[in-house]
Amino acid sequence: MPSLPGLGIFGSVTRHFHAGLSPVPSLAGLLPIRVRVAATRFRVPDVTVLDRDQPIEQIVTRPPLAVFEVLSPEDSLQRVKRKLEDYSTMGIPEVWVIDPQDATYYRYQERQFLRKASFHHAAKGIVFDMNRIKEQLD
Repeated sequence: MPSLPGLGIFGSVTRHFHAGLSPVPSLAGLLPIRVRVAATRFRVPDVTVLDRDQPIEQIVTRPPLAVFEVLSPEDSLQRVKRKLEDYSTMGIPEVWVIDPQDATYYRYQERQFLRKASFHHAAKGIVFDMNRIKEQLD
């Protein structure tokens, strides 16, 4: 769960997904939920976006469509990278990190943090401007 400064961003991401995904009936944006990223390893992303066309699971075992992590002041770069690598190895196509200190958004891809301003999931027809999350906080 994000730290107190990150809670506004966390809530905004969650609200944005619920509002933005309602026209896409096959998607579900969720609060933290356990994801089994390997046979003996579990992670709890801050926000998980699931495909409603997949079976409902108490612990997610199939790659979600996307996960978002909101950084906390106590997060170390190594700890965050381990989590993000677990998500990538599981096959999650969209792995995002949000820094609430300056409201920047990074897509984690091929072991790199790529600063991005929009989220796309072409297969599901989702595109939105990440800056809309920041606008909800203003």
